[in-house]
Amino acid sequence: MSTQSQARRAILLVMGAAMLFACAAACVKALQGGIPLAQVVLARSVFALPVMLPLVWRAGGWQALRTNNPMGHGGRILWGLIGMAGAFHGYATLPLASVTALGFAMPLFLTLLAVPLLGESIDRRRLGAVLVGFLGVLVMLRPSGGGPGQWLDYAAVLVATLAWALAMISIRRMGEAGESGVTIVAWFAIGCSAISAVFAWPVWVWPGAEQWALLAGVGLISAVAQLLMTEAYRRGDTTLVAPFEYSGIVWTTLLGMLVWAEAPDGYDALGIAILVGCGLYIWRIKP
Repeated sequence: MSTQSQARRAILLVMGAAMLFACAAACVKALQGGIPLAQVVLARSVFALPVMLPLVWRAGGWQALRTNNPMGHGGRILWGLIGMAGAFHGYATLPLASVTALGFAMPLFLTLLAVPLLGESIDRRRLGAVLVGFLGVLVMLRPSGGGPGQWLDYAAVLVATLAWALAMISIRRMGEAGESGVTIVAWFAIGCSAISAVFAWPVWVWPGAEQWALLAGVGLISAVAQLLMTEAYRRGDTTLVAPFEYSGIVWTTLLGMLVWAEAPDGYDALGIAILVGCGLYIWRIKP
C-alpha cells in the first residue's frame, strides 16, 4: 500500500473513531442519570472486554498479561478511572459539545506535565498556545454566570481531562520501558472492571432493557473506537492523524442538537474555537 493510501486510511480511521466516541457519549447522556456513575464505568469496562480478548489471544493469551511494571499499570488505571468518571458525569449534566471541547484541553495539560514528569522542554510558542488554550476554557466557563452547580460540572470534566493527560504520561512511560500496547490495554480493562465493581455494588440499580442496551453500547462502541484510534496512529504520523480527532466536535454538536436540542451559545462557540485552534497549533508545530 502506498504512503498516500496509508495516510488516507489513517485519517478515515481516526475520523471513524471520533464519530464512535461521540455515539458512546450519547449513550451515556441517554441514560439521563438513571444509572449510578460507578455502574456506568463498570459497564464501560466489562462490555469492552469481549472486544479486547481477540487482541490478547493473538498476543499470546495469558502470556500477554505478564508485566514487570505493576505500579505503572496501577497509575494508568487510577487516572483512567478518574478520567472516565469525570467525563461521564459531564456527558450526563452538560451539553455533549461542551464536554468534548473541554476534553480538547488534554494536549494543553499534557504539554505542561511533560516538562516535570517526562523531562521534556517547552518552547515559547507551545507555552503561548497552552496559555491561550486555557483562556478558551475560561470563556466556556462563562465568568458571568452558570451557577455553582454548573461550575462543579465543568470542574469535574476538567479534572477528568487532567487525569487523561496523566494517563497518557503513564502509557508513555510504560511504553518506553518495553511494555506492549496489548498488555497496557488488557490490564486497564481488567483493573477498571474490578475497581468499579467494588464501587458499583453498594449503589446497584437493576437496569431496564433500554438501559442495558445503552450500557452495552457505551462499552462496545468505546472499545471499537479505541481499536480504530490505535490502528490510525499505527498507520499514520501523529502530526497527520491527531488534528482529525477534532472532527468529534462536529458529531457531538450534531447529536446534541438533533436529540437534545443543545445549541452551543456564543461563549461555547468562542471557547471551542480557541481550544481547537490551540490544540491544532500544538500538534502541528515542531518541539
